[in-house]
This record gives sequence, structure tokens and C-alpha cells, in this order.
Amino acid sequence: MPSYLTGCSRQGTQGAGVAPKDRRSELAPVGRTSINCDEVLLLSFYEFFAGGGMARAGLGRRWNCLFANEIDPKKAAIYTSNWRPDVLKVGDVGTLDTSELPGEPDLVWASFPCQDLSLAGAGRGLSGDRSGTFWPFWRLVRGMVQEGRAPRMIVIENVCGTLTSRRGKDFAAICSTFANAGYRYGAIIADAVHFVPQSRPRLFVIGVRDDISLQDGLSTLGPPASDLWHSGALLTAQANLPAKARERWIWWNLPAPRIGGSIEARERPGLLQPMRSMTLGDLIEDCPVGVEWHPESETAKLLGMMSRVNKEKLDEAKRAGRRMIGAVYKRTRRDERGRKVQRAEIRFDGLAGCLRTPAGGSSRQIIVVVDGKSVRSRLLSARETARLMGLPDAYKLPPNYNEAYRLTGDGVVVSVVRHLARHLFEPLLARRIPTRIAA
Repeated sequence: MPSYLTGCSRQGTQGAGVAPKDRRSELAPVGRTSINCDEVLLLSFYEFFAGGGMARAGLGRRWNCLFANEIDPKKAAIYTSNWRPDVLKVGDVGTLDTSELPGEPDLVWASFPCQDLSLAGAGRGLSGDRSGTFWPFWRLVRGMVQEGRAPRMIVIENVCGTLTSRRGKDFAAICSTFANAGYRYGAIIADAVHFVPQSRPRLFVIGVRDDISLQDGLSTLGPPASDLWHSGALLTAQANLPAKARERWIWWNLPAPRIGGSIEARERPGLLQPMRSMTLGDLIEDCPVGVEWHPESETAKLLGMMSRVNKEKLDEAKRAGRRMIGAVYKRTRRDERGRKVQRAEIRFDGLAGCLRTPAGGSSRQIIVVVDGKSVRSRLLSARETARLMGLPDAYKLPPNYNEAYRLTGDGVVVSVVRHLARHLFEPLLARRIPTRIAA
């Protein structure tokens, strides 16, 4: 059992502050010193809309970041506190020029903003101010193609609402950009629930140049029999694509995550890798840093916001005969009379709900700890949200709670990226080179 579950002895390392120096190497970048082995897999990448560098954390030591871009100076500060600062360009992606992009990357990664594509958005899709930043990003990709240095692989990540945004037009537009730029591509839906105790399905569109050989087993002729990576919504969206876009489609084939993640854990010590043997309760601290347990009156108010169904879940947890940890979101619902009311909805399935950017109190997740008749509640701590994103405790977080929550809530789950890198990106792009790397 992780030591942060056994009281407050590690309280100083669990908050949003600086990570212990002796674990800093877990996030150290590739290429600073020579490596003592016969050969190493070294692949290069750009990271657009970089946030705190969670895609970079998932790719790992075998990948060398040539360039990163982030518009938010607060996120950029955290990026540079965890990674080499010299590769990060802080500013609007729309102001960038291909002359600022060094080398010929193997991979270009882009987790562009989701607000206009999400179900909670106003339906503006790729024409919105935030999700519309996809277009200036793609302008850079198109420029690199025209310069004869097209990335070998392009990956974009976003919410699953992309599939249905503007009746599928936005997904079709994204797929058409890949096809028109000369890329074969496909998409998968990866739910973080298979890796960390958080329900977080996300869409990944993965494209490769024509000269990239598809090894046996990495793709199938048609939709795989399992729906693990290809949901019904994805199948429908693919079927509705324009004919030209469908001609370039690849059905990517990935193995199921391994419970416990023994292989990945050996590759990246300290990271929370595929581990669905863990539950939300395994990541929660008794003595968190940065948040306080609610007074009894506030907990009572929270429980009073529950519907009959959710109160029954709570009563069942009290009768369980063991400590139970539930996750709560406040949501606007209609009551029996059709009036809009705020409800507290709880789950005791060992999972957290999908972390969301804290635009208000209702979007910040609450945990409830039930031990017999005792019921306590509080907000998730910043460090706990980081663990739910697969980040190690060595990762430095912003000291401000909302900034830390926003950083993690906007990110991509590290463990998901590592699974994709190990089982798809690296087999497709693998190059073996001597290990004498300049310091």
C-alpha cells in the first residue's frame, strides 16, 4: 500500500509544492548525458498546447522534445519547472512560424482546447475561439509538409464530443486535414479508467506518413471485434466521413491494458502506470495539503443536496462494514416539479469522475469518506488530482489550488500516453542509434 495512505508522515511531499530532489530524475529529459547501454530508442517530438507536459511525461525518456508551445504563462511556468526550459515557446500558436520549429520531428502532438467541442460548450466547435486554435496549429503542419519535413506521425487528442460536434462536421474536418496532407490515419477512444481510477474517455486521432510501414498486428482490415478502443460513436462518425477521408482511414489495433502495469512500471519507475487494481481510495490522503476537511455543517448541507437515489447509495455505504470512499459532483438537475436545483451526485465504484477545469464550485470534485455512521467530506487535493492523471509525486504543481486543479483537469492522462507510445508509436517509428549522446 502506498505510504501516503498511512497517516500524515509524508505530508510535506504531498501538496502542491516542490518535489523531493532525489526523485527529480524521474522526469529528467533525454539527451543531457551519455547512456550506459549498447543502444537506445531515441525519437523526437513537438508538444503543442503543452500545458504542464503530461504528454511528454507519458512518452518518457526514449523521446527527445525539440519544441513545445503553451499560451498560458502559469502553465508554462510549471512546464519549465519540471522540464528543460529551452524548448518551450510561450505564446499564441497563431503567432508561430515554421522557421521557429527546429529539425524534423518523428511525432507532433497536439492536445488543443476542448471547450467548444465538449458537451458543456456552446456548440461552436472548430469555429470557436478556443477549439478553433486547431487551425493555426494545422497551418504549421501544412507548412512543414510543404518544406519537405513532414512529421512522421501526428497525434491530436481531445474530448469525445469532437465526434458529434456540429453533427459530425468537426470530426470530418479534422480527418479531411489528415487525408489532404497525405497522411493515413485512424482514431481510437481511450478511457483512462483502464489505467487510473478516473472515468475519462478521450479521442486520439493518429496519422502517419505513407512511408511508415504498418507492422503486423498494429492495424486491422476492419473495425476490431472488441469495442475497447472503438466505441459505437466512433464507428458511426467514421462511417459518415467523406469518401476521400475514409479511403485514408486505418483501424488501429492495440492490446488491452495489463492490470498492474508491470512492464510499464519497470520502464518509468515512480509513475502511476496501468494499475486498475488501484481504486480511488488508494490515492486519497487522511491529511492532505492545501485542502481542509469540511465542518460537520457543510457536510450535512452537501448530503442534503442528494436525491433519494443518492441518499440510498450513502446509506448502503454506511452498512458496508468497512471504510468507503465516494466521489461527488454537484450538478444542476430538475426536481419532481420540473424546477432546476443543484444536486450532489455520489458514486462508490472506486472511481473518480472526470476531472474538469474548476470554472466554479460545482466543477470541483468532492470526496466523501464513510466509516460506519461517520461521514466526512472535502475537496480533492491538488496532489490527488495529479495522481488521478498518472503523474508521480515528484511532479511539481502550482502552489495555488485552482491553478493546480486547472493544470491537471486540462491535461492528458500520462499512463494512457505511455500505453499508446509503447504499443503503437514506438513500434511504428522505432529507430536504433548509438548511445553516445552529447551532453
